[in-house]
Amino acid sequence: MLLTSYEFILFLIICILLYYLIPKRLQWLFLLIESYIFYFISGGIQYIVILFSTTLITYLSALFIDRCNEKEKSYLEINKDKISREEKKEYKAKVKSKKKAIMLIGLLVTLFLLIFFKYTNFIIDNINSIIWKIGSEDEIDALDLIMPMGISFYTFQSIGYLIDVYWGKIQAERFLPKHMLFVSFFPQLIQGPISRYSDMAKSLYAEHAYEWNNIKFGLERVLWGYFKKLVVADNLSVAVMNIAGDEYYSGSWVLVGLIFYRIQLYADFSGGIDIAIGIAQIFGITLKENFVQPYFSRDISEYWRRWHITMGTWFRDYVFYPVSVSNWMNKFSKKTKERFGKKASNKIRLYIVLMITWFATGIWHGASWNFIVWGLGNGLLLCLSDSMSGLFDKFHAKCPKLISSFPYAVFQMIRTFLIMCSFAIFDIYVDVPTAVSRYASIFTDFNIGSLTIQEFVDLGIGINSYIVIFIGVIIIFIADALSTKYDVRELLERKPFVLRYTIFAALFIMIILFGAYGVGYDATQFIYNRF
Repeated sequence: MLLTSYEFILFLIICILLYYLIPKRLQWLFLLIESYIFYFISGGIQYIVILFSTTLITYLSALFIDRCNEKEKSYLEINKDKISREEKKEYKAKVKSKKKAIMLIGLLVTLFLLIFFKYTNFIIDNINSIIWKIGSEDEIDALDLIMPMGISFYTFQSIGYLIDVYWGKIQAERFLPKHMLFVSFFPQLIQGPISRYSDMAKSLYAEHAYEWNNIKFGLERVLWGYFKKLVVADNLSVAVMNIAGDEYYSGSWVLVGLIFYRIQLYADFSGGIDIAIGIAQIFGITLKENFVQPYFSRDISEYWRRWHITMGTWFRDYVFYPVSVSNWMNKFSKKTKERFGKKASNKIRLYIVLMITWFATGIWHGASWNFIVWGLGNGLLLCLSDSMSGLFDKFHAKCPKLISSFPYAVFQMIRTFLIMCSFAIFDIYVDVPTAVSRYASIFTDFNIGSLTIQEFVDLGIGINSYIVIFIGVIIIFIADALSTKYDVRELLERKPFVLRYTIFAALFIMIILFGAYGVGYDATQFIYNRF
């Protein structure tokens, strides 16, 4: 059930009406039932079993860890005058070891489910490639697996919860159905944002009275998401698919495809997040923002602080930092410090951890060498950017007026956008060799004269649709520019009633008239659904 389908809109209307009619104490339970109904309709009973398995594993693991904490606290309180300091230290070490074992078992079993369904056939394909290269005609048959929707998102959300319990940041949820709701809350189940229990629990389980502002602002956010998705992303996807799927389009057309895809991806993914956050707000529940004007970023580090924020902070907190302070990394850093000095050792440590983190980020996005290369490429660029920071600082010191000027800021934004367009080559082409050869053609076969109006129309988009897409992109740009200083919905709320609702009516009419949907339309899944 697509978030943009008629069925989902009907499902949502029924949910909203019933949510505010039932007793408030049952609202969270109602959301749990609706979340499982949504996932059942979207995926089927087999995916429900996998979702519940992940939920149960992390629930039990966290509960056992919490009970270890309680026993430790009780034992130390009862025996505070009976045991020595060394005995207390030894007891704490044993409890910590037990908690770590429980956490690791829960973590590994949860990750096994993700790896089995998402990466098994990728692993088999690579094993077969090795077998064929050594001259054997044997092969391992691929398994008939379909990746459950949203498994990467709800698995990471569950893992984050389990690790936070182990670290003592939160207490384990004692009531299984409430933990089930945290993992399965339907607006964010398919493509995020990846929520933290500490951020979400308070509003998720609270009783919510009907508040018009929540309904109004939530619906406005949903409308904005539909506009981005249906008017801009889905219309533009036709051109992207045609460019990526036909060898005729090389050189300058590859660059056009990359630019189109980056616009499509932002409108698609941020539109989906707008819908999720808006629906949650209608129910009185707060979800984290996932985008903060990423295309206004001046460098790649800033870009990744603004794009898919909940994913970035997840990898920072649960991969980057733990690897940085791990025992093996501390031992390695000690050896490099003795050999190369403290400064060089710190850099080596940083770059290794960055590459590990970005390898994990790449493979999380998909079971493909494209995503592995994409992740390692981002990590390498961040390492390179850090290594050249001294040169940049000297340049900035010598040219302070240039650096603070608006034209230079625009140049930095365009440069960052084009860099991210370059990495998108691995998203839209089928394999690494094809992606590399297509990207190389931009420099070897660039012909701006081939970019004629007729050629653009031949991509499957009419002139009128291009005009609509262009207007849509301008509207998104203006909204992003305004949101750097204002909450746009609050800003509109202060405007006259007629102006405010004229804007909303115009967005709605554009969706109805120009949105890519309806009978006979081959609905385009949200891009991040496949991740």
